[in-house]
Amino acid sequence: MKKPTGSLPDTNTIVRYLVADNPALHAKAKDFFDKVKQGSVKAVILESVIAECIYVLTKIYKVPRDKAAGSLIDLLHYKGIANDDQQELIRALSLFTEKSIDIVDCILCAKAATSGDHLFTFDADLQKLSRRA
Repeated sequence: MKKPTGSLPDTNTIVRYLVADNPALHAKAKDFFDKVKQGSVKAVILESVIAECIYVLTKIYKVPRDKAAGSLIDLLHYKGIANDDQQELIRALSLFTEKSIDIVDCILCAKAATSGDHLFTFDADLQKLSRRA
């Protein structure tokens, strides 16, 4: 059996940390992410959680795209983040701030660019972007 190596924070934990709209939950999330920031706790943030965070932050909390993406990029730079796809997610979030496409398409472009895989899409603009990402 594989030994656990870290934590998988969910969308709610990340949003509570970033938005601080519930003092009790923010304090718990802050304590956790302070440890991740220092590297004493390891965490992996799944791409599905990143996508859901973008949705919740921009659609529910009305956080501007660049600020939502910037906050998540900052989080992905924490010392304890143990994602194998950390740089791809940072690139996807950067694309999200630069282009007016949704986060899932940005993740697809970043993953295709890193892997060298062909992005199969009927969207001509997305196809062009994936070649440049």
